[in-house]
Amino acid sequence: MSEFVSTDAGDVMTESSRIFITGSTGFVGSTIVKKLLQENIRLTVAVFAAEGARFPAAIKQVVVEPLSKSCDYTAALQDIDTVIHLAARVHVMKETAHDPLQEFRKVNVYGMERLARQAAQAGAKRFVFMSTIGVNGDISGDKPYTEGDVPRPHNPYSVSKYEAELALRQISIETGMEVVIIRAPLVYGPCNPGNFLSLLRIVSKGIPLPLASVKNKRSLIYVGNLVDALATCATHPGAAGQTYLVSDGGNVSTPELVRRTASALGVPARLFPAPVSLMKLLGKLTGKSGAVNRLTGSLTVDSSKIRQELEWKPPFTMEEGLRETAGWFNNRVKVKS
Repeated sequence: MSEFVSTDAGDVMTESSRIFITGSTGFVGSTIVKKLLQENIRLTVAVFAAEGARFPAAIKQVVVEPLSKSCDYTAALQDIDTVIHLAARVHVMKETAHDPLQEFRKVNVYGMERLARQAAQAGAKRFVFMSTIGVNGDISGDKPYTEGDVPRPHNPYSVSKYEAELALRQISIETGMEVVIIRAPLVYGPCNPGNFLSLLRIVSKGIPLPLASVKNKRSLIYVGNLVDALATCATHPGAAGQTYLVSDGGNVSTPELVRRTASALGVPARLFPAPVSLMKLLGKLTGKSGAVNRLTGSLTVDSSKIRQELEWKPPFTMEEGLRETAGWFNNRVKVKS
């Protein structure tokens, strides 16, 4: 890890400094732990008692309680210079909460704010926050989203993330702790959960998809590229106080993504044309409008700010990312299915 000088205090962060990671056993968290461990960075990772996580001896593992208004991470944050906060209540496929937004706030806003204030009090110099492109909105249209757009969070999850961003900005003003925010579109890679795993399963089974007529554009980011951006934001002096949108850099239509995914899996892409208007109507009738909009609408991001200001470049192409993802799927998931 290269040195960086804190813009506020003039302190130098070197390889002897320590990074604290929440969500360390998750999809993104486990990937960044591996990356930073390979770079000989001193790590402390937060785990829940029920997880029974086991990390290499070089990593300090601390058992913590779930994030809430009353959580206490004080002991875990001692000797920490930088926090990379990945833990969150994420999208719930079958939401049962009476007030979903309040449930998201408990972890993503109140718990995060509690953690951030304790980190500042413990002497942490920087807090890197994993947000979501949903803070910008769900459909970008012809123009890609940028950091300067007026936020339009579109669901309880993205609302909670935006409120967390605002809380962090206030904490930074009050305490001087540097804050860096990253908003990412759909993340894919080995061990990916959710929508992309569903896509892999459908494409691998050769199920015909009515997407050939879709003419949209989508931004994605491979998990290897995302953790590289997170690591850069944790160490680069120019990142302090900034918000960055990140992506692989090459936008694709939904049918093109299916074709590339099929190629990586070593199976044919089975696409047939269908009127997009009919798909949207069926989506409304079946309560699947959100899924249809994600498949047919455009959501692109302009990641030029982080590339220019921090000289960041994704280390992996989309083709490389899809190949690694497909290899994991074929070797571990498809065999079990």
